[in-house]
Amino acid sequence: MSQILIVEDDAVLRDVLLKKLSKSGYSVEKAEDGEVALEKLRAGLKPDLILLDILMPKKNGMEVMEEMNADPVLKDIPIIIISNSGQPVEIERAKKRGAKDFLIKAIFDPAEVLEKIRALLQKRERRVLVIEDDKFLRELFIRKLFSSGFAVKNAIDAKGAFECLENWKPDIILLDLILPDVDGFEILARLKKDERFTKIPVIILSNLGEQKDIDRAMSLGAQEYMIKVNFNLEEIVEHVQRILDTIQSPEINHE
Repeated sequence: MSQILIVEDDAVLRDVLLKKLSKSGYSVEKAEDGEVALEKLRAGLKPDLILLDILMPKKNGMEVMEEMNADPVLKDIPIIIISNSGQPVEIERAKKRGAKDFLIKAIFDPAEVLEKIRALLQKRERRVLVIEDDKFLRELFIRKLFSSGFAVKNAIDAKGAFECLENWKPDIILLDLILPDVDGFEILARLKKDERFTKIPVIILSNLGEQKDIDRAMSLGAQEYMIKVNFNLEEIVEHVQRILDTIQSPEINHE
């Protein structure tokens, strides 16, 4: 389920948008001004998209975008501006600060907002985290996934994986089992015990082919178990694509 943050000081409009988006299958958070929004984001809120007003108390929308652009954790969150001003200079200012779209309050309805959100989320690159210590295989996976349109990050061990996850939430994880220090079973167990990551599907990619290993991984919450020698790169990407297509909300169907 994608999460939307509504940053709007007009309580009536904020509640109308919240109800419309919630009924459409989105998880929704709200903030009454830019300062509250930034506090929530810096406290760990990681929405898939932000609806942002321009004229607000404490911090306006332009200031919010400027501070987000300066923060590597926040700068890639897509933003749709909702404003009373439709002046070209205002729209241009917003787009220069990273806004992906611009809606004028006086002439839009909630259904239009929903269409804009769906369209924007569909464009977002799906993110894959590859946890693999074999340099040759890791680079093969990264190149193939990247050329297939995915955003990809990688780690060679548990430490690197969880450091990455603190600042970058993938849509799916490819996980080897034989890793230095902490094995893939332990990483999988940690992921599924942490509410921030428990819904991220994990595909095990391993050379361990015994049924006991497969059963253990699946009991810990793996989405799928693939034995490396049985699949080529094209087939691995097809499995990633299929799983992501399956888990997306039908209303959103994004990326």
